[in-house]
Amino acid sequence: MFTACEEHIDMAIDEFIFTYEEPPELRLIEELSVADDLHSKCQFCGAPTKYIVTKEVE
Repeated sequence: MFTACEEHIDMAIDEFIFTYEEPPELRLIEELSVADDLHSKCQFCGAPTKYIVTKEVE
């Protein structure tokens, strides 16, 4: 799972695909009820997180 701001979402998607070799599911952090438990900062710059990049839940 990666966390990203608006500016770094492309980097997070690329990093996810490089790591897991499959396309990610993108979620807005405000849609998630567990948002407080997740990283509150972009992993690339430290800005507030806007997106969670994760594996699809089947």
